[in-house]
Amino acid sequence: MTKQSCLVVGAGDATGGAIAKRFAREGFETCIVRRARHIDQLNGLAEEIRSAGGSAHAFGADARDEEEIVNLFARIEKDIAPLGVVVFNIGGNVNFPIQEMTSRVYRKVWEMSCFAGFLTGREAAKVMIPRGKGTILFTGATASIRGGAGYSAFAGAKHGLRALAQSLARELGPQGIHVAHVIIDGAIDTQFVKERFPERYKLREQDGLLQPDDIAENYWNLHAQNRTAWTHEMDLRPWMEKMA
Repeated sequence: MTKQSCLVVGAGDATGGAIAKRFAREGFETCIVRRARHIDQLNGLAEEIRSAGGSAHAFGADARDEEEIVNLFARIEKDIAPLGVVVFNIGGNVNFPIQEMTSRVYRKVWEMSCFAGFLTGREAAKVMIPRGKGTILFTGATASIRGGAGYSAFAGAKHGLRALAQSLARELGPQGIHVAHVIIDGAIDTQFVKERFPERYKLREQDGLLQPDDIAENYWNLHAQNRTAWTHEMDLRPWMEKMA
């Protein structure tokens, strides 16, 4: 293929990292982003991708900072390769009873899980519209469609991100840009779940946890779809997970 880059905003050691590795296997210049304080982890992921024969570039950036995101897109477009795929994969899943929720926490969760998605989507649109093609993928959660006790901030942000994705799909689809929203409805096989929810983690033995590599495969499939049959929203859950 013509040289292209894939940007994953919110690349960690689970879903985001798996997505980056999947696109790298297809020949994309993978650009992985997290907050600057996590750059060591990103460098490890980038080295893993290179060791497997792929190409990776690690960036430390705050996705909530407009100037940093604008500069990030400009640098990738100028120094690496045109962006063919942009994935927004930031979470912000916190649980606070409403009486304990501070305005600072609520605002921070919204900035991480919704506002940062707006900045990412806007900058992606700016570079893709002139080319008339591209893929923008947003990672959602159960909270995207259903609020839960203690999750007022997370659910509000993820509902907002879903609305953003719907709006962008209607605006950008006719211009050749595929916008999709992926609802991750269930626990993912991560160290976090293993440590915090050991009983839930036992479901791994029964294929009861979402596997990052399997999630990533679906992201690739979304990008590979022909425009005659684009999926806008996809929900992923283990076979034993109740529907949201």
